[in-house]
Amino acid sequence: MSKPVSKEIILEGIPASPGVAHGTALVYLQNQLEVPNFDIAETAVESEMERLEQAIIETRAEITAVRNKVAESLGDGEAAIFDAHLMVLEDSALISEVASEVRNLQKNVEHCYNNVAQRYISFFSSMEDEYLKERVSDIRDVTRRLLHNLIGMQKVNLGDIPSDSIVISEDITPSDTADMDRSKLLGFATDVGGKTSHSVIMARSLRIPAVVGMHDATKHIKSGDQILLDGHDGIIVINPTQERLYKYGKLATERKKLDTIYASSIAEPSCTKDGVAIDLMANVEGAQDMEQALSMQLDGVGLFRTEGIFLRHHGYPSEEVQYDEYVAVAKASGSNPVIIRTLDVGGDKTIGDQRVKEDNSFMGFRAIRFCLENIGIFKTQLRAILRASANGNVKLMYPMISGVVELRRANEVLESVKRELREQGIAFDENIEVGAMVEVPSAAIVVDLIAEQADFLSIGTNDLIQYLMAVDRLNDRVAHLYDPAHPAVLRTIKAIIDGGNQAKIPVSICGEIAGEPMFAALLVGMGASSLSLTASSLPEVKYLIRQINMKAAQQLVVDVLESNSSAKTMDLLESFKNDSIGDLLK
Repeated sequence: MSKPVSKEIILEGIPASPGVAHGTALVYLQNQLEVPNFDIAETAVESEMERLEQAIIETRAEITAVRNKVAESLGDGEAAIFDAHLMVLEDSALISEVASEVRNLQKNVEHCYNNVAQRYISFFSSMEDEYLKERVSDIRDVTRRLLHNLIGMQKVNLGDIPSDSIVISEDITPSDTADMDRSKLLGFATDVGGKTSHSVIMARSLRIPAVVGMHDATKHIKSGDQILLDGHDGIIVINPTQERLYKYGKLATERKKLDTIYASSIAEPSCTKDGVAIDLMANVEGAQDMEQALSMQLDGVGLFRTEGIFLRHHGYPSEEVQYDEYVAVAKASGSNPVIIRTLDVGGDKTIGDQRVKEDNSFMGFRAIRFCLENIGIFKTQLRAILRASANGNVKLMYPMISGVVELRRANEVLESVKRELREQGIAFDENIEVGAMVEVPSAAIVVDLIAEQADFLSIGTNDLIQYLMAVDRLNDRVAHLYDPAHPAVLRTIKAIIDGGNQAKIPVSICGEIAGEPMFAALLVGMGASSLSLTASSLPEVKYLIRQINMKAAQQLVVDVLESNSSAKTMDLLESFKNDSIGDLLK
């Protein structure tokens, strides 16, 4: 009797690292640690803390070994992830909390450490900022390592995976990624996670296809299943048919050829066919991202998100700590500009501070609102940014400006910090440019007034779309309504760019659509002076920009703004792209 043919099943997630892999599933479920919980005598507190100190020493040695392994194979940029792990491990505030808990509860140190770590994890998991939420994986990674050493358990070694494996897991930590035998690993997929997780960053560096945010892949896929993982479209196919495998084989070959073609323009000027220059800038989280940005020959840093520095220090880092990080990025960028965005947290995602709790922090006490109510924290960051401006082409940008009053108040604080630095004889760029992010609908409507008091504007498309469409993009039930091609979104973006151009100040675009080739052409036609994108998106975007004519791009804008549906707009954008670059595989 012939064996029954298994039915093909398709699961959808979020494309995280491009590429296609066909292999055998290995479902990796991290064992839940059984953390012991027992009372200790008051006299045993000191010995419990000594046990913690020994476990920290062992864990430090493990993380350092992983760091050195990654540095040797991938470089210091990716290895810096584990520098952050070491900082989590040795965070004095966390250790102090554990010591207090051991003394006050008179419980064993494993139980107390786990309690404190889970509070940190719960706190950061509640944050709305995608980058900060993804750092929870780092804290979990360090916590798991330390508890293994405290309890005396051996960690599961992913270095022993079978050949041609595609790992399926609830989550994958950076340590898991580093441990995997890359000669046997074809790709990975996770139930949770987003595009900014450290594991995904490493996957892109390793050129390993990855799909994240699949929700329940670990329930549908069994170890040993034959699966096809598509990191371009964010899908997994269980039991793919021969017809599908043949189709994907052809697509994989074509994509490799296209990547080679796109890469051929990296060293060329970023301008249209008729000579209109368009700066392509990098989105970075810190100095560790600069190596890749420089390798792609980007025109500077269009968005330096500073929240990561605050996360790594579990609170509000000193002026010197911030200064060192800003200077490192400024010096790496050379004469190219570095736009530093001031702190964008607040409300229930206030780092290291539980004074304010809100039900809806997206609409609440966050970003510039938080900074203007916490002047000490704001001034410390402004001092560090201003001092760094003496070491490079640094610019400063405020997030979530909703109107002129906020911009004026922020600039008043900035001027007071400048006066303090002058009085102290500390150097800074007296002519530092100051910009505003336009990501709130009210700011878009009064963009002419904001432009009068700003040196440049940057459109934060991710939040702008969310606010315009009244869609929480983290809510699975409404995320499908998050639509960058909606006529309201594109008309608003055009109005903001027009407002900046009328005021004769540059307008940049940051957010995911800046790295989408079809949208990039439209944004250039609308009059954006620069696009800020992830470094990996640069080759295709630059190649397309070099193939388009500005007049044709401007006509595309006219056609799109007359469109009455997202579907029609996407058709127009796709046709324009195809007409501009033709069939590259002929």
